[in-house]
This record gives sequence, structure tokens and C-alpha cells, in this order.
Amino acid sequence: MSRFAISDIHGCCKIFRYMVEQELKLQKTDTLYLLGDYIDRGPDSKGVIDFILDLREGGHQVITLCGNHEDMMLDARKDPEYPEDWLYNGGVQTLKSFDTLSLEAIPEKYWTFMNELQMYVELDDYLLVHAGFDFSHDYPFDDTYSMLWIRDFEPDLKMMGGRRIVHGHTPTYLTEIAASVKKPAPDIINIDGGCVFTSRLGYLTALNLDTLELHALKNREDADTFA
Repeated sequence: MSRFAISDIHGCCKIFRYMVEQELKLQKTDTLYLLGDYIDRGPDSKGVIDFILDLREGGHQVITLCGNHEDMMLDARKDPEYPEDWLYNGGVQTLKSFDTLSLEAIPEKYWTFMNELQMYVELDDYLLVHAGFDFSHDYPFDDTYSMLWIRDFEPDLKMMGGRRIVHGHTPTYLTEIAASVKKPAPDIINIDGGCVFTSRLGYLTALNLDTLELHALKNREDADTFA
């Protein structure tokens, strides 16, 4: 029985599936926490959500959080003109994965999926969130904007209650992620390896929350196999 966290998949369905099925070998007794940004930029946003839904239907425990890209897509649905910022930040690729130019053509089950996403998860030993928390607020757990968008934040150990924060949102080099995990008692761990980006980024990472073992796979969405 293990707990894993993955963030910022961004439409990279092939590497996500390989991570879950071949690298983690996810069991029904495990729990997989996904920290948002399933869509946009990458080639198969629809496929990522389909795989998550398939895992759940197959009896796997998958907890899904909201990312800023899901939030932007939900906002875009409310605006008939489609906000430029969502389309510019990967919305075009998401529509393409659904083989449509219209948000209204996307089946309702995908909107249900996004509307049911959680803002954060509170465990005995972890706080899981997409972007982070603004501890300058009296009660940061009501500040949904920061949970989706904040970049730099300082931990408040008292408010954290002895728990570590695991988040994504800000693409980080794999060497930096690995170094933060290896610290004797890391307070904050960013696991966004910039999967959808190239150059020195381009890794999908998964963190074992029980052992702090870091799994990292280089993105090869164009490959036929990852073996």
C-alpha cells in the first residue's frame, strides 16, 4: 500500500500512462494523488482525462486536484468569446485533442470531472496542492487563487502543523527536485519537472509520499514505446 503524487501532466498521455502502469505499477491498494494541470500544451489532454477515469472505473484510488489550466478552461466555458489567455496557454491543443473547435462539443463527463476537482488535500503528514499557499493570509486555505497560481511562498510551520507541502505548477529542473527531496526534512517539495517542455526540463516525476523515493521519466511522447 503506497501513496504517490504526480503533477503537471499537460496532455502528455503516453508518458503518464507508462509512469503509472510500468514505473509505479499502481495497485488498487495504492493511492495516486494528481496535483492538477492535466490539460493544455501537450498532444492528448483528452487521453489523460480518459486514463484517469479508466483507472477509477477499474477500482484504483485516484484523487484529483485542480490546476490553473483546468480553472482557465472552466472560465473559458463561461465566456462565449473564449478568453485569449487560455487559448494562448495551450487551450488550442486541448480543443484539438477533442477534435473540435468548440468547447460546447466536449462531452459533459469531462466538465463533470473538472468541476469535481479539489483545491487541496489535507493528510496527516502532507498538504497537497497545485501551486502552493500564501501564508500571509490569516487563513490561506480559503485563498483558492494562490492555490492555483502562486509561484514563490514561504512556509509557515505552525499553520502547516508539522506537515510537508507537495505541489507543482512551477517547472523545475530534475536536479533541483531531487536535491529538495534529499534534504533531511524538506518542508516544501515541488514535483513539476516541466514534462511538456524540452531542453533541460521535460520530465514527468512521481513522488512516493511514504518513502520520498522520486521516480522520473524523460518525456518521449513521439516515441512508439518507452521500453
